[in-house]
Amino acid sequence: MFDSEEQRTLMIVKPDGVQRGLVGEVISRVERRGLKIIGLKMIWMDKALAEAHYAVHKERDFFPKLVKFIISSPVVIIAVEGYHAVNLVRRMMGALDPDEAARGSIRGDLALIPQKTAKPRLRSTSKKMRFSTTTDPSTTG
Repeated sequence: MFDSEEQRTLMIVKPDGVQRGLVGEVISRVERRGLKIIGLKMIWMDKALAEAHYAVHKERDFFPKLVKFIISSPVVIIAVEGYHAVNLVRRMMGALDPDEAARGSIRGDLALIPQKTAKPRLRSTSKKMRFSTTTDPSTTG
């Protein structure tokens, strides 16, 4: 049963993490923290979906590079549920800059390149959980 203390949120293992074979490590960390994986899918994000997902950054200088990066190869979408899942996932992920991320966090331990985005902010779960079912790279734009 989903009570008021439980939340749902979305994690994305980005192209570099997928290419480096880190999906299993991320899943293991999620499960060890007691979060429940309620959805898991590898997709090839198309440009329209990437632009919609990162729309909050549309006016930022890094937006075109961010979109180009996220559509460069497949990503893994992980929907998780659990007690205070939003803040727990944020702590698990660590600071956006791997050099500033705490040791033991996903970015602190695994990330190689700083992510050029603003600080994460709470967004509606329903918006975050809507993602494309496109998995065939030949159908992307």
